[in-house]
Amino acid sequence: MHIPIKVDYAVRALVDLSHHNGGKPVHATQVARRMAMPEPYLDHILHTLSKNGFTKTMRGPLGGHSLAMEPADIKLSMVMAAFDETETIVGCLENTATCTLSDSCGQRNIWQTVDQAVNDILERTTIADLLKPSIPLSLNHSALTS
Repeated sequence: MHIPIKVDYAVRALVDLSHHNGGKPVHATQVARRMAMPEPYLDHILHTLSKNGFTKTMRGPLGGHSLAMEPADIKLSMVMAAFDETETIVGCLENTATCTLSDSCGQRNIWQTVDQAVNDILERTTIADLLKPSIPLSLNHSALTS
């Protein structure tokens, strides 16, 4: 599965805003500088985050961006969905018509297992988890064998 740069930037922006949660709104310039991303692109990301209810935007000289949700309530799967990035790791898992071998494919089960494991991680990981110095991604064996 490829995580698009817009999702990576969105997660970075949400982590940065989380560090400033409860404070004054943060200017996009500050977020862009701290998170090493181009400000014009970040503006588009922040617009999408606001449109999807993750952030609030205040205009004016004292304006900026702040979280509209608690970091613990923002799952990475939700961020992916906000940017329409929910496809499977291989196209045939979503649409069997894309592959003439899908009924007898020996690879299909492993790709389904990998896809489910990735989706499980995205579903259970929140922005709050990313605020910790290091998050162990303890994949239990049952997630890979079910």
